[in-house]
Amino acid sequence: MASHSDTLVVFFGATAGANGGKLGSDEREIILLVWQIVDLHEKKGQAVYGPGGAQRVDRAASRRTRKRAADGSKTSCFSRQVGKIQQRLIKPDALELTDQCKEETGLDEEELCKAEPLDTVLQQIFSRCFLFAGSPGPQLRIRQQNVSAEVKALGRNSYTLCVDGPLLIRQALHPEASKKNLVLPECFYSFVDLKREFHKCCPNAGPVKDLTLPSMLEYLCLPAVSEQMAGVREVKSMMMIIQHILADPYNYKFSSFETVKYKFESGACSKTEPVDSETVIRARGLPWQSSDQDIARFFKGLNIAKGGVALCLNAQGRRNGEALVRFINPEHRDMALERHKHHMGSRYIEVYKATGEEFLKIAGGTSNEVAQFLSKENQVIIRMRGLPFTATQQDVLGFLGPETPVTDGTEGLLFVKYPDGRPTGDAFVLFACEEYAQNALKKHKQILGKRYIELFRSTAAEVQQVLNRYMSTPLISTLPPPPMVPMPVLATPPFLTMSNTRDCVRLRGLPYTAAIEDILEFMGEHTVDIKPHGVHMVLNQQGRPSGDAFIQMKSADRAFMVTQKCHKKMMKDRYVEVFQCSAEEMSFVLMGGTLNRSGLSPPPCKLPCLSPPTYAAFPAPTAMLSTETAALYQPPLLATPRTSQHPTHSPAPALTYYSPQPQLYMNMNMNYTAYYPSPPVSPSTVSYFAAPPGSMAAAVAQPAPPVLPQPGALVRMQGLPYSAGVKDILSFFQGYQVTLVNTGSLHIEDTHILSSFKAYGWVLWTR
Repeated sequence: MASHSDTLVVFFGATAGANGGKLGSDEREIILLVWQIVDLHEKKGQAVYGPGGAQRVDRAASRRTRKRAADGSKTSCFSRQVGKIQQRLIKPDALELTDQCKEETGLDEEELCKAEPLDTVLQQIFSRCFLFAGSPGPQLRIRQQNVSAEVKALGRNSYTLCVDGPLLIRQALHPEASKKNLVLPECFYSFVDLKREFHKCCPNAGPVKDLTLPSMLEYLCLPAVSEQMAGVREVKSMMMIIQHILADPYNYKFSSFETVKYKFESGACSKTEPVDSETVIRARGLPWQSSDQDIARFFKGLNIAKGGVALCLNAQGRRNGEALVRFINPEHRDMALERHKHHMGSRYIEVYKATGEEFLKIAGGTSNEVAQFLSKENQVIIRMRGLPFTATQQDVLGFLGPETPVTDGTEGLLFVKYPDGRPTGDAFVLFACEEYAQNALKKHKQILGKRYIELFRSTAAEVQQVLNRYMSTPLISTLPPPPMVPMPVLATPPFLTMSNTRDCVRLRGLPYTAAIEDILEFMGEHTVDIKPHGVHMVLNQQGRPSGDAFIQMKSADRAFMVTQKCHKKMMKDRYVEVFQCSAEEMSFVLMGGTLNRSGLSPPPCKLPCLSPPTYAAFPAPTAMLSTETAALYQPPLLATPRTSQHPTHSPAPALTYYSPQPQLYMNMNMNYTAYYPSPPVSPSTVSYFAAPPGSMAAAVAQPAPPVLPQPGALVRMQGLPYSAGVKDILSFFQGYQVTLVNTGSLHIEDTHILSSFKAYGWVLWTR
C-alpha cells in the first residue's frame, strides 16, 4: 500500500510529558493529534505563502517561475490539493501534565477531561467502515475528520502517514497501544520520515539527526510559520516543506517508506554469523515467565532482527531475568535504550548496551540437529522439564494428547542429552499455532509416569543455549575423585578462633560474580584491618556463591567502624549489607547453619542424627594423596603442602596434607558437596597458590600414614534413598558389628568396613 499511495497524511502528535527529541522516553500518554492531507499527483496552480506561512492558491500564476510576491512572500510553481487541518484532543488515563507539556502545547487538564480516549479517537479518524448515521452535528464533524472519507473526497484511494521523525510512531503510538491492548490501524505500520526524505532530496542540508523543521525551512529559504497553536504550527511547516520539494526545481518523489514489523520472527542464529555490537542491548529485570514474544511486545514499534531475542539462563538452567536483544540497525538500538526503566506490567526493565559477542555466546549454535529443528519458521516453542529419563517420543506425544498436535510429529520433538547420550529430562516441542501451545501449557505439572512435568514458553535462543551448555561442558570430571580417608578430631578448625567477641563482619547481598578482589576494593581503607587469611566466601551446597561473606577484623572496634562506613554501599550495581558478628556466629554459618533475626540455626551437621556432638570441631577434610593418585594431578593444580596443626592433646601424628580448593574443583566441574561440611573459604585461606619447585616430589615421596585400628568408628552415609529405614541400613551392614547409639548414628565396631565404603564415597570422616 505504501509504495503506491496517492496522498500523504502529514501527522503530528504530543504527549503529556516530554516532546520533541525525547518524545516517548518517559512513557507518558498521547494527548494531541493534528493532521492534514496533501495530494501527491494532481497539480492545481501556484501555491503562495504569505507572511507567517499562510497558504493560498493563485491559479492564474500556474505557469510562472519563482518570484517574490508584492507582499514579500515566496511562491512555488505547483500546488497539490490539500485538505483542512484537523485537530483532536485525547483523554489520557492519568490526567496529569508536566509543566513542560503545558508550556509547549498550551493545554490543561480541564480541556482533556472533555476529550475521548485514544482507541475511540483512532477509530473515528482512521476507520474505513465507520458508521455516520444519525443526526448532523457531532456525526458530521466526525465524518469530516475521518481520513478515509477525506481521501475519497479528493478522488484518491490510498494514503501514507508522513511524520517529522520516527518517534511519534515507534516510541509513542505503538508502545502505548501495546500496553492498552489496542489494535492499531494498518496505516501505522508504514510511514514516511520527512527528515530522511529531506536529507535524500537535499544532502547538503546536514545529517538527519541534526535536521529540524526550522532548519529545513531556512535551507529552502521559506518563511517560518507564525502560528501559535501547538501541532498546527508543525503541520503547516511540514506541509510547506513537502510542497516545495515536490515542485520545481527538486521534483522529488517520495520513495522510502519505513515499516514496523507486525510480530517478532523467531529463528536460529549461527555462531559464525556476524553481529554488529551497535545493534545489541541487554534487558534486565524481566519476569521469569516472560517469553521472546513478551520482550518483543515491550519493544513494540522497533524492529527486532529475526531470532534476535536471547533469554539468559543461570547456572541451574533457569531464566535469570535478563535477555539480549538484537535490532535491525543502530538507530533502533538507540531508541531501545531510551526505554530504560520502562515498565513491563508492574516491573521496570533496565536497558543497557551489549556486544555482538555476548549475543552469540547466548544465542549462537553450531549443532546441525538444532538447526534442523529450528528451521521450521513461525512455530511456537514449548520447553518440557522433568521428563523421566526413560521417556520416549511416543510417551511425550501421548502426554500432550490429540488436542495439541506437535508439528511434523516426532520431528517436532528435540530431547536434550548429555555428551554421552544420557537424557537430561528436558525436551523442546514445536507447535504450529498459539492455540496448540496454550493447550499444551494447560498440562503444566501433570503427571507422566511417576513425575510431574513442567511446561514453559521458550525461544530459539534458549534452545541453543541449553544445548550448548549440556554439549560443550563435560558434566563428569575426568580427574579422579579426591581420596577420602579417616581424619582425627580437632578441637577447632585451624583458621578459626572460637570467640564471642564481635570482631567479625558479615557481608550480605554480594553479587554472585564478586571475587576476593572485589571485596577488598569494597572495604577500601579498612582492608588494612583484616586479619591474615580473614576473608571467607560462603558457598552453598552446590559449591556456588551464596552472596554472603565473612571477614575477620583485628578488633571489635574495627569491625564496628566497617559496619558504619560500608553498610549498604554499592558493589556492581547492588548495595551490600554489612553486619557485625562474632567468630562463633561465623563458624555456624560456615559449617552450614543459618544466621537470621531469630538467632542461630544449627547446620545440618550439628543435628544428632547426622553426626557426633563434637562435629563443629572438625577441620577442613584433608586430601592425602598416594603416589599413584598424586601423579594424576598436574603441579600447578596443587596447593603448597602444609603441616596440619593439631592441638597438644591429639595423639595423631603430623601429616602433610592439601587443603580443599573450592575454586579449583568448581573450575574442573567436580562436585564440591563431596567436601561438605568443610567451610568454604577464600583462596587466601586455603593457600590457593602454585606449588614451589620440589614440593610436588616431596609430597609424593612421603609415604601415607597408616590408619590405626580403633575400637570403634563413627561413619556418615550420604546419598541414602529417602525411603530407607533402620532395617535397610542394618541389612546393608550385614556381616559387620554395628551399634545404634541413642543419637541415631551408626557405631561400627569393625574398622575394615571403612575400606569397603570408600568405593561408594559415603565415608566422610570417622572417629
